Amino acid sequence: MSIATTLSLPAAANRLAHPLPRPSLRPRATEATPAVRRVSSHSLLDGGRELVIQHQGSEYHLRLTRNDKLILTK
Repeated sequence: MSIATTLSLPAAANRLAHPLPRPSLRPRATEATPAVRRVSSHSLLDGGRELVIQHQGSEYHLRLTRNDKLILTK
């Protein structure tokens, strides 16, 4: 003959069995995500192969290589 015994867990153990959901790093659907402005490299370079960008007192050079790749250097 077998006897079954039911044990009850304390309330704290029940919370551990069902952890809180982890917060998401993604913006909520209700938050408006600003659109990213897109500019073509051709319009930036305007037919040239190099562009100088001034930013906070420094100059950055955007160059178009022979292989049609862009390189940004300080």
